[in-house]
Amino acid sequence: MKVPDPKRVGRAASASWRSQPALVPVAAIVLALAVGAVVILLVGDNPLEAYAALLRGMFGSPDRIAASLARSTPFIGTALAVAFAFRAGLFNIGAEGQILVGATLAAWVGTFSYLHDVPGILLIPIVMLAGAVGGGLWGAIPGVLKATSGAHEVIVTIMLNSIAVLYVRWLVSSNDPVVLQDTTASVPHTVPISNNARLPELFDSQPPLHTGFLVMLALCVVVWFILKRTTFGFEVKTVGANAHAARYAGMGVNRTIIAVMALSGAFAGLAGAGEVSGTVGFLSPGVFVGIGFDAIAIALLARANPFGIILTSFLWGSMLSGAGLMQQETGLSIDAVRIIQALVLLFVAADVIVRTIFRLRVDTTGGAMDTTQITSGWGST
Repeated sequence: MKVPDPKRVGRAASASWRSQPALVPVAAIVLALAVGAVVILLVGDNPLEAYAALLRGMFGSPDRIAASLARSTPFIGTALAVAFAFRAGLFNIGAEGQILVGATLAAWVGTFSYLHDVPGILLIPIVMLAGAVGGGLWGAIPGVLKATSGAHEVIVTIMLNSIAVLYVRWLVSSNDPVVLQDTTASVPHTVPISNNARLPELFDSQPPLHTGFLVMLALCVVVWFILKRTTFGFEVKTVGANAHAARYAGMGVNRTIIAVMALSGAFAGLAGAGEVSGTVGFLSPGVFVGIGFDAIAIALLARANPFGIILTSFLWGSMLSGAGLMQQETGLSIDAVRIIQALVLLFVAADVIVRTIFRLRVDTTGGAMDTTQITSGWGST
């Protein structure tokens, strides 16, 4: 009998020990599915049949997979906005308002008559840039207020969400005066953007998978590079870990706060522009309701890791995409998927439960996202 190499066994044990904190999100998903199965049983349905239908709706065919990817696309940008702010110790609750303002500006610019005949290779970047600018300006407001007056970003972003939702609703629904409304439509929405401003489709699914998905993937790579390979990224993480130490080291903490919030808003606005340009070609009020809070859940589940956000956004979007087939085949309400998603968030937030059940060690090294990067933003800077 061959005796195992002690060094190899030691390295494997060490790797297993270090990887345990990263398993918390996976364990939270498993636990949420288990509790969700109990809820499904209590309402008189078979959880195995429900989950099987959900999986077929998520991944049952190439069309289903493409639809799941398309559904996850806006979640990537908004979750990245929340996660980037997390890294600086800021809690950006305003992703919903930022994506909405970005989408509105993109929808408006895409209808400019003097841009109608501009080639798509030029017009598409203009529309996408408009979305990023709109979201960035909306995100910069709480950053400036926090840096100059100490106003808490959570309170300010929540209020800005309400302002954005109500103002955009008026812009799109107003009949007197008509501002952005398409008066020929039976349901209020903006005038459709120029065909040259539409993002090319990758797959004709419902919703269509378009090149905005590739833009969101590239954005995750850019954010990873900024955080890992640039001086600005080092300053962002330092401010998130300890703003007082960063200020003592000569870093511009206020400048960093404003820049981070503006960039966070730009990420969300870019996602909104992608939805307008790639999915429907216009903006309807209410289309992004709740997406900001979904983004918080996704960012927490991914532990604010840009590449983790891709996977968790795909999980989130595919569950919503597959919920329709689950309801159709089993009669179970789509709200069951929302319950499971809420349970995932609950177990990620209350990770002591998960660690106790699955006997996972506490992360003392910070892992993918140092917890101080969230908590230090609560009134300390």
